[in-house]
Amino acid sequence: MNEAGLEDLSPSYFALVMATGIVSLAAHQHGLEIVAHALFWFNVLAWAVLLWLNVLRMLRYPRRFFGDMFDHLRGPGFFSSVAGTAVLGAQYVILVGGNDSIAFALLVLALLLWVGLTYTIFAAFTIKEVKPTLDKGISGGWLLAVVAPQSLAVLGALLAAHAPPHWRLVLNFFALSMWLWGGMLYIWMMSLIFYRYTFFHFTADDLTPPYWINMGAMAISTLAGSLLIVNAPGAPLLQSLVPFLKGFTVFYWVTGSWWVPLLLVLEVWDYVYKHTPLNYSPLNWGAVFPLGMYSVSTDEMLRVLSIDFLDFLPRVFLYLALVTWAAACVGLAHQLLRWVRDRRRYH
Repeated sequence: MNEAGLEDLSPSYFALVMATGIVSLAAHQHGLEIVAHALFWFNVLAWAVLLWLNVLRMLRYPRRFFGDMFDHLRGPGFFSSVAGTAVLGAQYVILVGGNDSIAFALLVLALLLWVGLTYTIFAAFTIKEVKPTLDKGISGGWLLAVVAPQSLAVLGALLAAHAPPHWRLVLNFFALSMWLWGGMLYIWMMSLIFYRYTFFHFTADDLTPPYWINMGAMAISTLAGSLLIVNAPGAPLLQSLVPFLKGFTVFYWVTGSWWVPLLLVLEVWDYVYKHTPLNYSPLNWGAVFPLGMYSVSTDEMLRVLSIDFLDFLPRVFLYLALVTWAAACVGLAHQLLRWVRDRRRYH
């Protein structure tokens, strides 16, 4: 990557890790083990490369790196690093048996990132003197701030299932807390985003792929709730909350499901009616992740609630996620090849 590319690196690029990780887990749920493990190792490499590039960008271009945290549109993209790290940890728990220590280390790192980013970004948005209007300053990408704590809840719940009694209590309480906070934050943010949808002028350029996180944030909330229900028999605190956990898990799933038809209609309006060209962007991964997460979360919810008449949905969304992941990969490969050609031309 050249210097200009490094300086302009999108804070949202860890959405690639989020998307790849959840598609891998969806493939695992449906017995596609070769696909699941291939995507896992791809994800390990992608996470390491993106971590290295972000550290390098922070050291070489600190003003631009930290300046992005003050930007209302780019700042929330940093939360993709939290979710990507936690999703990779979930892959270690589910796909690589006996690696809970690595997953726990990733949980600690993701938690530290979440704390630092949460109180840096939202403090910056609060105290900055010049602020954009609502229609220019908010997008679906803001919901990465919801996905981040929910991803911590998912990984915490997965680790709690194998932890010693003391740590089981700590991890389940932590997962429950993150799950509840993520739900509250979604209500705050979604109110603003829906208001922006319906009361401000909306153009095709405004419909960026991260708007699919409107659904994805609820899908990962569904997954976290389902895992807490799974853990309830061995956790007295959760056992006392089972009716609440079940009710809110279904509530989250229904809310996420409501978004799917509307987002599809808006995609048709954007690409068919408005003739918006299909171009690769790091933001494209923000549309892949929700499709994979909907597959994984729906499958888990149907299992824990013993619902079988909707069992076709996870497989449908798995295939949609695989197709969109492949399309995004083709776009990324094309961009990398173009960068290599340009580098050779100028050297």
